[in-house]
This record gives sequence, C-alpha cells and structure tokens, in this order.
Amino acid sequence: MLTVHHLNNSRSQRVLWLLEELGVAYEIVRYQRQPDMRAPKELRAVHPLGKSPVVTDNGNTIAESGAILEYIIATYGNGRLIPQADTPERLRYTYWLHYAEGSAMTPLLLKLLFTLMPKRAPALLRPLVRKVSNQALSTLVNPQLKQHMAYWEGELGKSEWFAGGEFSGADIQMSFPLEAAAARGGLEDGHPRCVAFLERIHARPAYARALEKGGPYEVGR
Repeated sequence: MLTVHHLNNSRSQRVLWLLEELGVAYEIVRYQRQPDMRAPKELRAVHPLGKSPVVTDNGNTIAESGAILEYIIATYGNGRLIPQADTPERLRYTYWLHYAEGSAMTPLLLKLLFTLMPKRAPALLRPLVRKVSNQALSTLVNPQLKQHMAYWEGELGKSEWFAGGEFSGADIQMSFPLEAAAARGGLEDGHPRCVAFLERIHARPAYARALEKGGPYEVGR
C-alpha cells in the first residue's frame, strides 16, 4: 500500500488531497515539526534530504511534490485529473505542475524569510536586520510577488482551472502558492479570480477529507 510520510503543516497536505480525489487507499506515517519548524531527523531515514512530502510505494521512494503528483496520477489515476495527451490543456497542465515550485514559491519563501529574520535576530542587531529585510521586501520580493499574483489572476481569467475547463492535478499543485499568497502575500487585494479559485478548492469534499486526515494546516506559518 502507498505510504505518505506526512509532515504536519506542509506541502504533503497536497498529496493527501490528491489521493482523496482519486480514492486511492493509503497509509500515513506522521512526523511533527520541531520548535524551529524544521522537519525531524527521522525523515532522513526515508529520504536523505529529510524533507516532506515523500511517498513510498512498491519499493519506490518518491520525493518532490511535482514528481509525486505525476507518479500517483500515472499509476493510479486511470486518466483522471490529467488532460488528454497532445492537447493545449496537457501542455498547460505540465507547465503549472512545474511552475508551482520552480517559480511561484521563490518569492513567497523569500517573503517568509525576510519577515521572520528581524524577529529571530539578536536584540542588538534587530534594528539593522529589520532595515535590511524591509529593503529587500520593498525592492525585490514584494514586486516579484505582485507580478506573479497578477499573472495567476490573468490566467484564471482564461479558464476556471489552471489547465483548462476541468479540475486537474495542476490545481492541486498550484493550491500551495495561492494558499501561501493568501496568508502572507496580499492575495485578497485585487485578485478576485484567485480568491474564487481558493473558495472552489476549499469546497471540494476530498479537500475537506484530506484536512481531517492531515491535521491543522496553516500554510502561512
């Protein structure tokens, strides 16, 4: 049986959601974040990088969200949640599957990093760190994030879902950047299509079931 090595409050929530959408039987091995929010060392026994998500299935160990989604959909999907081959929708699907982590998450992670740095700096250095962080946010990170959010808004104006008119694995993959942007990037300000996308995915029964099994999910942390 497929096993999801699930770190609380992490990208592995998307894997649970995908499995619930497909109705695939699976087991969960749970890991709790340490006080510094890092993954516990026990995950290194599953994968050398000690990251989540990771799944094990039929002797295979698969890491990286996009690779996991591709594997599960190819192995268990029976043509579901993926557009037909050699169509414009399939090309869009492949693009968004890789864009989510390859491009979209970079400014969001930088936003989190530069927001946390002043809080975690020694008291004497905090004013300087805050000044540097604010400068980086205002001149580099926030403009990039604004550009990405405008891009999502425009693309969702072309179709209801990211790859076209049908819900697909691309939407599951893109959920994390949009959730993160809603939590800490100002997505609700001037991006009604993105907000509507989040409302649609939150209303899906499989999304709710995945939350029940995965536990509390605060992507903005």
